[in-house]
Amino acid sequence: MKLEKMHWIGIAFGAIISLVGGIFFWRDINLLIFLIGIGAGVIALPFVVGVIISGKKEQEINKMFLEFSRNLAESVNTGTPVSKSIINMRKKSYGPLNPYVQKLANQIELGIPIEKALKTFADDIGSPIIQRAIALISEAGRAGGEIDFILGSVAKSISEVDKLNKERKAAISSLVVQGYIIFFIFIGISLIMQFKILPLTSDIGSFNAFSTDIASLQQNANFETDNSTIQEISRSFLYLLVAQGFFAGLTIGKLSEGSIKSGIKHSFILIMAAFLMSSGANVFLN
Repeated sequence: MKLEKMHWIGIAFGAIISLVGGIFFWRDINLLIFLIGIGAGVIALPFVVGVIISGKKEQEINKMFLEFSRNLAESVNTGTPVSKSIINMRKKSYGPLNPYVQKLANQIELGIPIEKALKTFADDIGSPIIQRAIALISEAGRAGGEIDFILGSVAKSISEVDKLNKERKAAISSLVVQGYIIFFIFIGISLIMQFKILPLTSDIGSFNAFSTDIASLQQNANFETDNSTIQEISRSFLYLLVAQGFFAGLTIGKLSEGSIKSGIKHSFILIMAAFLMSSGANVFLN
């Protein structure tokens, strides 16, 4: 992936935050982890924004391809060949699809076979929906079928897919909200374990005045827990929350939008929320 200006800005700011933490706060491990995490989040933010923008652009391209297919079907219905119809349509506005349509028309005008030009068109866009539609159109052309009927069917199929995706997104929205709520409840439970329950274990060894038997039992069971062990367990909770946030986000994206790639934004939100709440609590509550 080509790094753009916003990526370099994010990398620079994230590196500065991490460097400042390493220089001035290296003695406070909790604060150092907090600042390094913020720096990593700042570095990752432009890439996540890029993924979100790319996903929205792909949705808009799919929508414009539906319009392109309808216009192409109408033009072919009038008796105009497919190649000539595509050349005539390059002057129309299809939003983010315009560069690809113009390239397709230019290739056809230069004498490149329409099947090869259409394949290049689909590969350049990279959308699975468009690739399937172009493959269907190419197969129909090779088989000598009624291309106008095929184009109409493709347009109808894309429209139905888009409609089903919207219906699924609306139906699954409540589950997405539930997924976020459950994750934040999980964070709350982890923080209670870390700051309320674990500190109690450090006092277990102090209850040795009841009898020598109890004292020996405690010694054999090794119930004594020092502060360093509690800190290690606390970091384990942080790692668990980050891993849970990553996979929960991917699952939410797959359920809501049908793509694991779409779950990257959810993973980023959940990971940063878990990290800031957990490491921030270590800094400000300890």
